[in-house]
Amino acid sequence: MTRVLVVDDQPLVRRAVSEILGGAGLDVVGEAADGRRAVELAGSLAPDVVLMDIRMPVMDGIEATASICAAATGAQTRVLVLTTFEEDAYVVAALRAGASGFIGKGAEPDEIVEAVRLVHAGESLLSAAATRALIARTVGGRPDADTWAAGALPLLTEREREVLLLVAQGATNQQIAARLVISPHTAKTHVNRVMTKLDAHDRAQLVIIAYEAGLVRPGEQDRGLAH
Repeated sequence: MTRVLVVDDQPLVRRAVSEILGGAGLDVVGEAADGRRAVELAGSLAPDVVLMDIRMPVMDGIEATASICAAATGAQTRVLVLTTFEEDAYVVAALRAGASGFIGKGAEPDEIVEAVRLVHAGESLLSAAATRALIARTVGGRPDADTWAAGALPLLTEREREVLLLVAQGATNQQIAARLVISPHTAKTHVNRVMTKLDAHDRAQLVIIAYEAGLVRPGEQDRGLAH
């Protein structure tokens, strides 16, 4: 059963989200009203997923995400950020801090449940066209893009570059397998190797690396999965 820590400074939001997750069979192991408490509980409870708000007192969600992902339990605990699509800078900052994706507070209950399950399964919540466009607009093509990203691409084999491109386009392991005519297990293995070579925390960071390296540019995301 997926174990979830719910973090939000609004009691009604915490209660509502906890009830939604619990009603769907997920195990809400704790709640926190600020980032500092979230870090403490993530360390003691080792949840599978932390559903993290961004704007909170004491410590914001971005700093808390960075602390959780850098901790010893970070390899097991994934962070899913609650946000709104208008907060571009916050979204990218959260992904850089190690978050595995983000979901809007206006999402339907079943979308929140599915998002938590996807993140727990190792997927990044970046498959929707709107979120890919957001990342492209905020990161891709920046004049100050990280030069390390471009320099890291030669570390990858041709097949691994293909896999990175598909991940950046929002493809799941199943979609990667279908596109490259390989098994889902082999697709997952390739993704893991790419993450290791590029020192990426998860698939979400692979997306950022791909954009910063110029492998994917605005307007190219949807065409990659359309055929």
